[in-house]
Amino acid sequence: MKLAYSAASPYVRKVNACAIKRGIDKQIERVKIGTTDPALLKHNPLSKVPTLMLDDGTSLYDSPVICEYLDSIGSAPKLFPAPGPARWKALTQEALGDGILDATQPRRREIALPQDDGRKAYIALQQGKVKNALEVLEKDAAGLGDLTTIGEIAIGCALGYLDFRYANEPWRPGHPKLEAWYAKVVKLPPLAETMPVG
Repeated sequence: MKLAYSAASPYVRKVNACAIKRGIDKQIERVKIGTTDPALLKHNPLSKVPTLMLDDGTSLYDSPVICEYLDSIGSAPKLFPAPGPARWKALTQEALGDGILDATQPRRREIALPQDDGRKAYIALQQGKVKNALEVLEKDAAGLGDLTTIGEIAIGCALGYLDFRYANEPWRPGHPKLEAWYAKVVKLPPLAETMPVG
């Protein structure tokens, strides 16, 4: 299988972190491809990374689908718990981590444009979403484990992206429990081996 990727994409990082945690990262060939490349459009009508191209010609996208597919391969402990409270918790945490990314990724483009009142309001709205998410994560930090679920991996990737792209807006102040958790898990292979570049 082949993974269309961008080295700086936090969604790609989430996929790679899952593959490492599942012990199948060596089974994936990485193909660096731009989102404007027509070759990517053949595999994903949204022309986005990550896109996973399977050996049978099937393509999977976006990161939640790819991560769940990777969780179906191999014999390592599952990142997606069985149906029940633990699964809903993990999926909700994944949505929270992905939501932080969804609120921060578009801001990079907005910040580069002229700052009229509408754009400033949009940026403030997205910053508020991240702030709210961090408050929930701080409150729930004691229940976070060592990257044992898809939710914990998504949260780790989201916090790493805030460090990577928004160092001027530090998230650690006011979040000591979350900071302590992240300091521990960022050293584990799924996050340590997928540090963003670019």
